[in-house]
Amino acid sequence: MAKILLVEDNELNRDMLKRRLERRGHEVSIAVDGAEGVEKATGENPDIILMDLNLPVLDGWEATRQIKANEETSGIPIIALTAHAMAGDQKKAIEAGCDDYDTKPVELPRLLEKIGALLGETAE
Repeated sequence: MAKILLVEDNELNRDMLKRRLERRGHEVSIAVDGAEGVEKATGENPDIILMDLNLPVLDGWEATRQIKANEETSGIPIIALTAHAMAGDQKKAIEAGCDDYDTKPVELPRLLEKIGALLGETAE
């Protein structure tokens, strides 16, 4: 299973998603803001990053840009997660360097499918 970095400032969202992903056998690391997300992406080298876009300290857009600009972390797939699904947000997320985009509330089967696709896993 995958080593996932979840960058999420909302405690309820974070806890729920972490538990659900761990139940599926994934190892989940947490960052509560964009700056910590960038730091953990470098230090922990996760297989994939789930990036909330609306974050304190450093927003998800900028955190993604920094992760993708760093040679060590540029290859890590990033899925943007946002509750504010506005027209153009998906395009903006992809332009910032995200590999995929998903909306909140998270539909776990859809998110797991996207994670699997980015990691080259076949569906169970």
